[in-house]
Amino acid sequence: MKGQKNVALVHDWLVSMRGGEKVLELLCELFPRATLFTLVHRAGRLSPTIETMNIQTSFLQKLPFAKTKYQYYLPLFPSAIEKLDLSGYDLVISSSHAVAKGVRVREDALHICYCHTPMRYIWDQYEQYFGGERRNKPASLVMKIFLKSLREWDIESSKRVHHFIANSQHVRERIMRRYGRESVVIYPPVDVERFHLSEKNEGYYLIVSALVPYKQVDVAIKAFNQIGKRLVIIGTGGEERRLRSMAKQNIEFHGWVDDRRLARYYAGCKAVVFPGEEDFGIVPVEAMACGKPVIALAAGGALETVVEGVTGLFFEKGLLNESPESARTKETRILKKALKAMDLAETIEHFETMHFQPEKIREHAMKFNRAVCKERLTNYLLEKMKEKWLNYD
Repeated sequence: MKGQKNVALVHDWLVSMRGGEKVLELLCELFPRATLFTLVHRAGRLSPTIETMNIQTSFLQKLPFAKTKYQYYLPLFPSAIEKLDLSGYDLVISSSHAVAKGVRVREDALHICYCHTPMRYIWDQYEQYFGGERRNKPASLVMKIFLKSLREWDIESSKRVHHFIANSQHVRERIMRRYGRESVVIYPPVDVERFHLSEKNEGYYLIVSALVPYKQVDVAIKAFNQIGKRLVIIGTGGEERRLRSMAKQNIEFHGWVDDRRLARYYAGCKAVVFPGEEDFGIVPVEAMACGKPVIALAAGGALETVVEGVTGLFFEKGLLNESPESARTKETRILKKALKAMDLAETIEHFETMHFQPEKIREHAMKFNRAVCKERLTNYLLEKMKEKWLNYD
């Protein structure tokens, strides 16, 4: 973008390329001379566009194991983000799913936040991360001490943001619920052009996911254990050992793969299974770009990207009436997961009787392409900058 303003970009942490980093990458393209601030950075793990930026880290970068075990420093995140010195910047754009939106900016500066979600670890996903069988582990016990103060800080720091962008209607509602703030929805960029229409069917269902609690891959494993159909899982994470131990022989773990191999997995699958509630969910759109239908949990961003009966099917539709507080006890959580697995199994059996049109599925996916996001984001940022600085060009 043109203009003489000093620009700072802020992202929670730079350790891998996932959905949030795709948004950051686009921001780096728009502001290549900006300074990029973050809590911790693992060099070489991001795209060249991000890695070539002027990256500044917080004091967490120097703490033991912070680059790989940064989550354990969660109670220090607010202090670390606030200590970043942004006093020399006129425009601050934060890309936040944790604490990036909490940076302190100059009084006369403009702060716009692209919010992937209010911090899920302390709000909607607290039980998945720190409840259940994890309740008595050290991290969970520490979180009990800090939860109240972290929630108070999260709400209070949201007032530092002048304008919020939400990555979906789902997140827009969450921003209003948690922060009492309005936001505009701009869907994140999906590189749909790098995927090609495929009518191949090599007989397997596919999951592409980090293996962490809130992704609910265990629900899918229980369902496929029941029906015996072939399931390929792409991804790694802290839950991998547990998930492998519960999976039968019809379920294969293929680890994490590069973009080229991932495209081949999409191209050969029968359908993609998306068992967790996501803020937006890039995987369903990537699958649909290959003309592949998606079997998704009826919650979160999938409700905005998957069209029932046209580009896929939903399971566990009753979840729409469920609140996070309704699964407090261990017995209730176990029962709900068992019911979800049964419903997913039934949905897959129903899917087997249906026919989907790959061309129509891909056509729908193109609505979420990278160029659309870049244009909308550019126009919105320019609008807000012109409101702030009337002579901005």
